[in-house]
Amino acid sequence: MASTTETGHAKNVANFEDLISFCTGYGASYNPSKAAIAIAALSTIHTNALAALANINTLLPAYTNAINAREAAFSPLSKLITRVVNAADASDVSKQVKADVKTIARKLQGKRATPKNDAPAPNPLAPAEETTKNISASQMSFDQRIENLDKLIQLLAAQPAYIPNEPELAVAGLTATLNTMRTTNTTAVNAYTPVSNARINRNTILYAESTGLVDLAGDVKSYVKSVFGATSPQYKQVSGLKFTKVKP
Repeated sequence: MASTTETGHAKNVANFEDLISFCTGYGASYNPSKAAIAIAALSTIHTNALAALANINTLLPAYTNAINAREAAFSPLSKLITRVVNAADASDVSKQVKADVKTIARKLQGKRATPKNDAPAPNPLAPAEETTKNISASQMSFDQRIENLDKLIQLLAAQPAYIPNEPELAVAGLTATLNTMRTTNTTAVNAYTPVSNARINRNTILYAESTGLVDLAGDVKSYVKSVFGATSPQYKQVSGLKFTKVKP
């Protein structure tokens, strides 16, 4: 199902087609001096807008698949890390190493070493800069989780006493998990680039100041109003078409 935002872009383009149809129907009476709102120029903008929307729709499935694959690779990590912590605890590695494993595990799972204190009620007389702030200790971005898992693997690889019998908990198994995370993250990042560029192109065509579809629609309405009058049925036709600058 299309998002509300994407639907908003499509609605602008659909209304622009209606606008062109109305103006074409006015025949010779529609004869603006501004070349950018002549029927031919408006038709070109409409064609370009349709192509821009279609291009995004073409690129989105690959991006969505990449995002889903990355989510599938990262979602089991928290439970896996809990098992790694328990495996380390059950091994003969030193207490310090066990503590280090738990420290990295907390970062991988977005946990704090100590519970976050509730912020005190703000003092209305205190300067804003003195207000107590709780800063998140979570390091849960994809890049950070990859980095922290790598640190955990390097730590465990240096411990001869860490030799779990479960393949997925062993250093080799964790390394395979890390490689999958890296691969899916890179694929997702690379899949986003063409989608992002396509959205920039769409936004330029639809929303650029003065030359974008939405601003041109406003100019067309003004011209129709000047030709036929504010109370004319022609102006009522075009004034009823809504054009909105949708946030990217």
